[in-house]
Amino acid sequence: MDIKEYFTRISYRGSYDKPDLATLTDIFQHHVRAVPFENLSIHCGESIELDLEVTYNKIVRKKRGGWCMENNHLLSWVLKTLGYDVTLLGSKVYVPEYDAYADEIDHLLLKVVLDDKSYIVDGGFGMAYQMWQPMELISGTDQPQTPGVFRFLEESGVWYLEKVKRKQWVPNQSVSTSHNVEKEVCRRVYLFTLQPRDIEEFRSRNAHLQTAPDSLFVTKSICSLQTADGVRALVGWKLTEIKYNYKDNMDLVEIRILADEEIEKTLKEKFNITLDKKFVPINTSRLSLF
Repeated sequence: MDIKEYFTRISYRGSYDKPDLATLTDIFQHHVRAVPFENLSIHCGESIELDLEVTYNKIVRKKRGGWCMENNHLLSWVLKTLGYDVTLLGSKVYVPEYDAYADEIDHLLLKVVLDDKSYIVDGGFGMAYQMWQPMELISGTDQPQTPGVFRFLEESGVWYLEKVKRKQWVPNQSVSTSHNVEKEVCRRVYLFTLQPRDIEEFRSRNAHLQTAPDSLFVTKSICSLQTADGVRALVGWKLTEIKYNYKDNMDLVEIRILADEEIEKTLKEKFNITLDKKFVPINTSRLSLF
């Protein structure tokens, strides 16, 4: 594995000799705009392995994306290689339809300590809840970013991430099936503790999420990528493109349903992904991703 090859993959041409916040932020932003959050392997007959070299080969050399356990595992290697103090953490993702957090840890994120301050670095959440900058681990303070206002709340050692959403302008509203788009102002994202984790602790969950019949990742094919001004996502056959803060503190949301013959071309042109095997889109879950 070669850090310079990784930098080429994410089109990063900045300096990396000083492990500071500015460098961390710059590398992170290049990563989320170059590496999709996606689970397409599940839907084209491949398995997702928690092996760093396999992940490196998939994301860096094959120019694919991955889900949290791939993206953030790779990012942890990148940041450690550059001299950052990195700890793996585990979180439980919030499911709005159930108004509950997951029963077990199902998301990998990173804590980075810089100059006696802790930051959460999460390059593997995807969709519209993907942070664009490392977030300082401080409770009750709004941290405005381009996607919206994020904040942490801490209670008895448990940390909660939430995002304040803008209103959405959806020109073709009839296609939208978003979860309570107008009613939901603040969305809980996940909860976590600061207990250090090892990648081995995610192995069983990694297997479960790609095989369990009721897993969101089995019932939905997902590919999302952050852009210069928003995010685009292909879920099943539905292509959603969001421009953040398009006007009057509103996000522009454009939705289109693709035909089967458009899928491969869209993956290539919108997400820079070319798959080795036949991809079968799916979207049979009622759970929302927006």
